[in-house]
Amino acid sequence: MEWFVNLFANTNSVAHIALIYAIVIAVGVYLGKIKLFGISLGVTFVLFAGIVVGHIYKIYCPESEFAAPGDTLTFIQDFGLILFVFMIGLQVGPGFFESFGKAGLKLNALAASAIVLNIVVMFACYFIFFYQKHDVNDLPMMVGTLYGAVTNTPGLGAANEALNSVFGQLNLPVPQIASAYACAYPLGVLGIIGATILVRYLCRVKLEQEEAVLEEQAGANANQKPHHMHLEVSNKYLEGKTVLQVHNFLNRDFVVSRILHDGHVSIPNRDTVFHVGDQMYIVCAEADYEAIVAFIGPVIEVDWEQQDQPLVSKRVLVTNPKINGKSFGQMHFSSVYGVNVTRVTRHGMDIFASPNLPLQVGDRIMVVGPQDDVDRVANMMGNSIKRLDAPNIATIFVGIIIGIIFGSLPFIPGMPLMKLGIAGGPLIIAILIGRYGYKMKLVTYTTTSANMMLREIGLVLFLASVGIKAGANFFDTVMTGDGVLYVLTGFLITIIPILIVGPIARRMKFNYFTIAGMLAGTYTDPPALAYANSICSKEAPAVGYSTVYPFAMFLRILTAQLIVLFCCGQLF
Repeated sequence: MEWFVNLFANTNSVAHIALIYAIVIAVGVYLGKIKLFGISLGVTFVLFAGIVVGHIYKIYCPESEFAAPGDTLTFIQDFGLILFVFMIGLQVGPGFFESFGKAGLKLNALAASAIVLNIVVMFACYFIFFYQKHDVNDLPMMVGTLYGAVTNTPGLGAANEALNSVFGQLNLPVPQIASAYACAYPLGVLGIIGATILVRYLCRVKLEQEEAVLEEQAGANANQKPHHMHLEVSNKYLEGKTVLQVHNFLNRDFVVSRILHDGHVSIPNRDTVFHVGDQMYIVCAEADYEAIVAFIGPVIEVDWEQQDQPLVSKRVLVTNPKINGKSFGQMHFSSVYGVNVTRVTRHGMDIFASPNLPLQVGDRIMVVGPQDDVDRVANMMGNSIKRLDAPNIATIFVGIIIGIIFGSLPFIPGMPLMKLGIAGGPLIIAILIGRYGYKMKLVTYTTTSANMMLREIGLVLFLASVGIKAGANFFDTVMTGDGVLYVLTGFLITIIPILIVGPIARRMKFNYFTIAGMLAGTYTDPPALAYANSICSKEAPAVGYSTVYPFAMFLRILTAQLIVLFCCGQLF
């Protein structure tokens, strides 16, 4: 049985390291599914499993610093962090800049205010409870408490990486801020939901009335949501005018998918002439349909079976990398291919196919036309699901290379410590690649499952490494150190900003469900979003969450670096 004992005792063995990580991750993931009062800690429980394993090794193998070599733990931790934040950036990138619309700008401003308040409360707690001790480790530990209180693991990783840089260059032991993070995290999850509920009562919100308000509001962006209708040309001014002339006069985008003239159905193009009495199938943005109806003619019912040339409509999947980034205006579908494209489905949302909209790999387009022409367009677009099954690994690692280089550049000349590091650099580059990669001919599409798989692997590797490192001294910190203070201050950091920002958002006339989603997104907390979704039958919580999540995640990671570099670095 000596071989079996060595699997757990020989910390330099590759088999031992792989076994320990597998145990920590498997146990953490399974225990994280257990719900108390309807709430689970999810994959973050891997951190706690790592802490327990680290503590056990400290007791039974006191000669070993950790359950695996320190350099190996650090490598796996940092690589997991890079993979995790890069995949987050790639996911949020396409919608990052679009989230700053009119209402989105206000929601993101509220989210930024909450993040600033989190930091202000953290510093207030530090000066009240810890400053007089003059211990250089106290402020870093409060940073760990901050990110446990706001349940933001990427921020913990960014702060940890910055601390390694600051303390490492000074040859000082790096504070194990994961201990403070673990102390604050459980109550942070409960505190976010509890404070959101408290906002409801402070603002005297009635859920039924909020639902009724959502019923009256448009559920989607009327400038992007496609609207389908059959019209008959009744405006005599349009007699003899071409589609292009009508389009230019109206100054609104619309697509005439098919037209019925004298019993003959055809696919129109920009030079097709309108005649009074023509019947047509038109797709436009929902915001424009009333103006188009008023100008062209009334809405009617059309029997498209009266045609001498069979037309088909088919959803085509864009998988050809050469199409990536080309706009509909550049493709000339109607004039060159004899078909019309009426709408695009992207990330589960239907978008009107305006001429300036760029195509991206992974889009599904609705193509209407004769069977042969539709098939020709489908072949040109790729239309191969198998191509999308494999993630674009080259793009991911090219982005990581650029992100690491970018994160290593000091953003203040002459101050080498002032850099974004391996968390902030890859995150920013991933956001930019996710949004503008098609312009550089980079195919950034990955299936949701592929993105989640890579992201979760990176996260559990990071959490397991941090937990194993922190486990050696965690229980000493909790039982005989400042663990109780970390729990108390973490709770204050969690709830105070919500109780300030929530009522302010309500005074700005935001729906309560949108506010609940916005708060969950600000704290990047899925359990809080799950609660908001459970009390609302509409998409308002998800909209609020997704509107602020990209910017909030970016700010959490960036401010973690800045706090450590500008504040913790000044303690020496």
